[in-house]
Amino acid sequence: MHWPKAVARISLALIAALPLAAAQFSGASALEYARKVTAFGVRPSGSPALQKLRAYIESQARAHGWQVSEDTFTADTPDGPVTMKNIIARLPGDGKRAIVFTGHYDTKKLAGFVGANDGGSSAAFLLEMARVLPGETRLHDVYLVWFDGEEAVRQWTDTDSLYGSRHLAAKWTADGTLGRVRALINVDMIGDKDLEIVEETASDADLRALVWRTAESLGYGKYFGSGGGEIEDDHIPFLKAGIAALDLIDFDYGPGNSYWHTPADTMDKLGAHSFEVVGNVLMAVWRRLDQ
Repeated sequence: MHWPKAVARISLALIAALPLAAAQFSGASALEYARKVTAFGVRPSGSPALQKLRAYIESQARAHGWQVSEDTFTADTPDGPVTMKNIIARLPGDGKRAIVFTGHYDTKKLAGFVGANDGGSSAAFLLEMARVLPGETRLHDVYLVWFDGEEAVRQWTDTDSLYGSRHLAAKWTADGTLGRVRALINVDMIGDKDLEIVEETASDADLRALVWRTAESLGYGKYFGSGGGEIEDDHIPFLKAGIAALDLIDFDYGPGNSYWHTPADTMDKLGAHSFEVVGNVLMAVWRRLDQ
């Protein structure tokens, strides 16, 4: 992620509030998934560790009944070509519309950087969603996407970053999938014990308002900040493609953001309650979007 250039907003009509069902998302389970993800070690794109993590994610998703596929491509990076693979899990609904939750599972290529929060929390959050969502009644298709190549190989630029999301946005545009997407919500760095989600202003304004309103109604308003700014993350290629997309990110990680992209990004900085807050909010939002 990175503080970006201006991005055009797109609108999503605000969806009328509906009664909330009891949340089933478990912060403790998500935290345990984060522990397992982080145990694979340093896992930048193209690494053996990321390949092993990918196999684990796919086995978990399939075990919970998801249709799993890989979106494989070769990324042209400053260090040469790198094979990358997005993981796409789908629960079929009516086939007319789709709701998508995304996050990245790669880590920055840094010595000793295991990315418990930055890469680990998003991968773990989606794994918990994979466990919970099949037990819910649904109308529309649901997708979970673990992006490869979110991190810059060297220095963040428009071409050295967001490899997986840029590729999938183009692919889904070409094959027509994007036309069925009602909303896309991306999560990143949401496991921090001291949780404060940034009001990311490049995101679709109406979708952001729905999430913030839902958080307030559940008693979680204090964790969703105001007066943030624009951040480049995996939602951006989908915004550019005309999709209502939102980024949920806590970009204040440690004193002065001092844990970000350092070996200090370890499991002791993560908390089950933070996962549970984001999970409960997004499960409630999903139920509303699915109507």
